[in-house]
Amino acid sequence: MNELSLVKLILEASLLVQMVMLLLLFISLYSWTLIFYKSRYLKNIHNTVNEFEELFWRTKDLSVLYNHIRNQEVTGIQKIFVAGYAEFIKSRANTDTLVENTQRVMQIALRREIDELESELATLATVGSVSPYIGLFGTVWGIMNSFHALGGQQQVTLAMIAPGISEALIATAMGLFVAIPAVMAYNNYTDNIDRLITSYDTFLDEFIGILQRQAQIKHALP
Repeated sequence: MNELSLVKLILEASLLVQMVMLLLLFISLYSWTLIFYKSRYLKNIHNTVNEFEELFWRTKDLSVLYNHIRNQEVTGIQKIFVAGYAEFIKSRANTDTLVENTQRVMQIALRREIDELESELATLATVGSVSPYIGLFGTVWGIMNSFHALGGQQQVTLAMIAPGISEALIATAMGLFVAIPAVMAYNNYTDNIDRLITSYDTFLDEFIGILQRQAQIKHALP
């Protein structure tokens, strides 16, 4: 019975309030699409980081690992490794700037990966902050219409204004329904991304240290 009453309130709402509700519905569908996509993407990235770091520290010859993955479709931390080792091989002739060049290339790859990780976050933040105001606009408009319709009545009772106010408040409820999951997802993904960036930074420093030792050994050889 409540479901039928809710549907009736929506169907009997003013055109503008119905348009606000429809807009919020589309925003919600888009938001949930981003939430599911980002969740799956970050899960895959976490798995890639764990698997690659395990393989990296298990491999004694980094050139073997580089040749193994350079022609594959690499993501995240793998791109940083491939970019860095490729530059290391290319710059071997100049030992003075070898490590600096390699580090610069890896930093560029790192920034690109951070941009990729943070994509869609701004959209979720926008949905979380704007949706309640869109719903509130629909509510204010609906309440204004309700009181305007009652302007010519001699006696106004609660039963007369309740339906109009109720249908208007649905817009606010929908705005919150859209905003809350987006905000929760944004906070969760931001935390996950911060941890991934820390892993990337740590790996970059450790990898540079390894390459620096290799460059020193090569330089010391007669």
